[in-house]
Amino acid sequence: MNRKKGLLLLSVGVFLLTAAWGESQSYLLMLTVAQLVYIPIVLIAIMDEEDWFAKYYLYLTFPAYISVMILYITESTAYDIVLGAVYLAYTFIVAFYGFYRFCKRGFIRFEEFMIDAGLVYLSIGGIWFFAHIAEIDTGFSPIITWLTSIHFHYSAFLLPVFMGFLGRVNKSSSYPYIGSIILLAPIILAAGITFSVWIEILSVIFYLIGIYSLIFLSIKTQYENRLQQGLIILSFSSLGITILFSFLYAIGQLWRDFSLSIPFMLQFHGFFNCVVFAFCGLIGWMLALPSTKHRIRRFSRSQIRGSINIGENLLSDITAKGKYSGLVNSMKKYQPHVQMDSIHPTIIHFYENTLNYRLFAKVEWKSWFKPFAIIYHLISKRVQQINLPLSSKEVEMTGDILPVNMELDGRPSPRAWLRKVEDEVAFVAIYSWHETKGRRYMNIALPLPFTSMVGVLELNTIGDELELTSIGSNEESDAGIYLLWRGNQMVLPIQESFRMTGTGDGTLKASHHMWIFGLSFLKIEYKIVRKSENEF
Repeated sequence: MNRKKGLLLLSVGVFLLTAAWGESQSYLLMLTVAQLVYIPIVLIAIMDEEDWFAKYYLYLTFPAYISVMILYITESTAYDIVLGAVYLAYTFIVAFYGFYRFCKRGFIRFEEFMIDAGLVYLSIGGIWFFAHIAEIDTGFSPIITWLTSIHFHYSAFLLPVFMGFLGRVNKSSSYPYIGSIILLAPIILAAGITFSVWIEILSVIFYLIGIYSLIFLSIKTQYENRLQQGLIILSFSSLGITILFSFLYAIGQLWRDFSLSIPFMLQFHGFFNCVVFAFCGLIGWMLALPSTKHRIRRFSRSQIRGSINIGENLLSDITAKGKYSGLVNSMKKYQPHVQMDSIHPTIIHFYENTLNYRLFAKVEWKSWFKPFAIIYHLISKRVQQINLPLSSKEVEMTGDILPVNMELDGRPSPRAWLRKVEDEVAFVAIYSWHETKGRRYMNIALPLPFTSMVGVLELNTIGDELELTSIGSNEESDAGIYLLWRGNQMVLPIQESFRMTGTGDGTLKASHHMWIFGLSFLKIEYKIVRKSENEF
């Protein structure tokens, strides 16, 4: 904490020296204060002390400080392009840090994604700043190029980050929709400025909807104290005023009889964006910075990774001596969430004696996903993993359950379920389990080229049916679909649910549903029949 305070004082000190020594036009300070104060303070607040970015923060930031400082206090020189390039490189590093934060977490916690997106957007502001310093012909006047850089430093960086902080406090059902507008609007606005005033007007209307919804959300939020509440609401509310003048400016571009001048917009937006929005907002959030609600889910993970070709080639390298007849040793280990007295007894027998059953499947790709499925099938056929047929015709899946070397896998009693369709490998799934806070999860790894996809499933009893799902019952659940690589763990935007029920004739039926970004893309219907004695 003391280190962060020292870095914060350094940022403020560098800016004050720059403002005192500079002889450039004062309006240029609107961007300089963002570069030397607002951005560093936000980064200091966001960064995790254990991240590489925190460890090397001063070494990464100080050259950018000096570059911006020299650019402001000196007249144009031959070295300006080098100094601009230093700051541009810095914004690229910040963008990479945003991408790094996202990869560590994955497709969860939209409020954290808002922050990540703001970090990435900063690099676009860096590009426009460099274009201004290097006097690159962007098709716009130098002042418009500079204003575009300001746009991406304030509206595309600070605003998503502030909204990310708000989401840590109040993540209502409308929050993702408002956030999506805030993230898309800067890009649409930039496209409008570049290509069409009509697109610009529509983008500002789009922005209006998002900003006024954000103001309403900020008013409904509970804060740590009244001072913080007042500053944050004032910060967001100021955008409600500036966006109206942006709308009038866009209208003026279309109807020449009415227009707002750039000098007026500089003075007006300079005050509201730099002082009311950014300064008040930053002070408000720093009074009681909300901590992230993201929890790193720590559980045993398979250490096995695939190569270009998985299938039986992988199994020959990882299998161990011994034999398993079922996917689990005992379903009793999943009590009390699996109620043994309630579910159909054939379900229990299937999981404990899987090889005693024949498996028939009907694969149904959703219509919207079929073009992607065809492309994917060309890859999966070569890799021999998650290699499902394109046809919805019923097929039999045959295979075996093989013990896996526990020292290679790293999880308890791992076993690989090899499934084939007409002698072509469809799945190689390595089954195991882990336990967190008294709950046992099924932990299934599917090795992929140089990575592994892991499905952590909750088991629940619903009537006499058994449900296995990656959709957690609460925020503390480990359930989910993860991608593992080089010690990193990323939550994928994929969900699955497997529902199994017994029938009166002793067979089982199961439905396997999968979604991506909430959209259903795959459904597999299984019929599971017990083998006769002469089939064993």
